[in-house]
Amino acid sequence: MHFQKGAAGMRHPDRWLALLRIAVGLWFLHGGIRKVTFVFWGGFLPLPAATDRWIGFMPKRIAEFASGNPIEWVKEFLEGTVLHNPKLFASLTAWGEFSVGVGLTLGLLTVMAGLIGLAMMVPYFLATFWMGPGPQGFHLLLIACMIVFFTSRAGRAWGLDGWILSRFPVPTLARLCC
Repeated sequence: MHFQKGAAGMRHPDRWLALLRIAVGLWFLHGGIRKVTFVFWGGFLPLPAATDRWIGFMPKRIAEFASGNPIEWVKEFLEGTVLHNPKLFASLTAWGEFSVGVGLTLGLLTVMAGLIGLAMMVPYFLATFWMGPGPQGFHLLLIACMIVFFTSRAGRAWGLDGWILSRFPVPTLARLCC
């Protein structure tokens, strides 16, 4: 197959990557928003927390993931650690999804958002891969996206990372997060 120079798919690959980043970010944001709420500490200071609905549902889902998992250490971790700390892990997953969603959608701290997303997707893959090709493919696709997002610094096109870097000179080390 021959591609002509200037073909629509070949122009501006950074923009196509930005569209993918935004779509994946919106997916994460949608999931995270449904799991996050705010509680008021001292009656006035809003603090983030996982919803009661998510805290109640998550152990059922984790038990399902663990029930037939052939990887013994994953099964032991899910049953021995995650199920015994539902509030902690519900909060970590809710805020992880929310932060990855915000970061990817806005192109803000995209490297960090990609790394957090990768740190979430690998355990999800290990917990669900045995359940069939749907979870296998879905989580592998998200793992691949996260690797591409943080290695390419995908927030530089149509993202706040690019806008910030174009207006404020920063040391080389600070560029690692954007």
